[in-house]
Amino acid sequence: MAQSSKVSIVGAGGNVGSIVAYSIAMQGLAHEVILVDRDKDRAEGKALDMNQAAAAVRTHSIVKAAKDYTDIEGSKVVVITAGFPRKPGMSRDDLLFANADIVSEITENIVKHAPDSIIIVVTNPLDTMTYVALKKSGFPKHRVIGMAGILDGARMTHFIYEKLGFGAGQIRATVIGGHGDYMVPLPRYSTVAGIPITDLLTPMELEEVVEATKKGGAQIVQLMGTSAYFAPGKATAIMVEAILKDSKKIYPCSTLLEGEYGVHGIPNGVPVTLGANGVEEIIELQLTPRERKEFQRSVDSVKELIDILEDQNYFGDK
Repeated sequence: MAQSSKVSIVGAGGNVGSIVAYSIAMQGLAHEVILVDRDKDRAEGKALDMNQAAAAVRTHSIVKAAKDYTDIEGSKVVVITAGFPRKPGMSRDDLLFANADIVSEITENIVKHAPDSIIIVVTNPLDTMTYVALKKSGFPKHRVIGMAGILDGARMTHFIYEKLGFGAGQIRATVIGGHGDYMVPLPRYSTVAGIPITDLLTPMELEEVVEATKKGGAQIVQLMGTSAYFAPGKATAIMVEAILKDSKKIYPCSTLLEGEYGVHGIPNGVPVTLGANGVEEIIELQLTPRERKEFQRSVDSVKELIDILEDQNYFGDK
């Protein structure tokens, strides 16, 4: 890790942003972690608390509360977690225009103060907000990435474990598609210690895992009254780590597709290699006709939201 590594989290006063920052600080991934939030006192308090936690485990990460956006200058990665959270009965799509305005404002400040950074978008609806950040920034597509597939894969991993009752830590689950109701869990590409889960679970059990994965976020909203934050925060920190360490690890992330999987001009979750340049390669899986149909349905659901923004001339292209 370069000594000059710096990560900024916008919306760090919220639960997800706090977990991202805390994870990075506890691992000593970045030399500086900048917390950006409209509630500056809250950000200052969290920075103080995290610094004392970092001191306890003796990492070298220093957490600072931003006074304004000039403090993100020099960031290698800027994470956008700011936005309105889901409430019970609310879909991700309900958040469209409200969160698009928030992401647009943040992105404009990133362009002004951290023009060489890589943007990771966490705000929902995830794939559409990734598109908003991409359009508003003008950055190349490899530098604007949505966090989704790592979280969805982790949820699927947990539900596989619940079915099996063994293999914790050895389960690898793959989920592609948009971060929403039309995500595409892929049992064929999921294993336990290298053994395909299709050899360990019945078709009915696999279908139950797939459905539980799709509803995993909504289940937590129903139980807690707000969106999840531990798993999304940790999943985002994993992406930051891959970028800072230039690890070239493969993770499913939302990225703009330009011909891959037969999709043009729409972000969606697919396996990519993450490194110092962001998305360094898009990996095309061989999908069955059914899987391809489900993936296209996911793409179409994202396109519908983008079309709503485009019809309102949201990006000023017309």
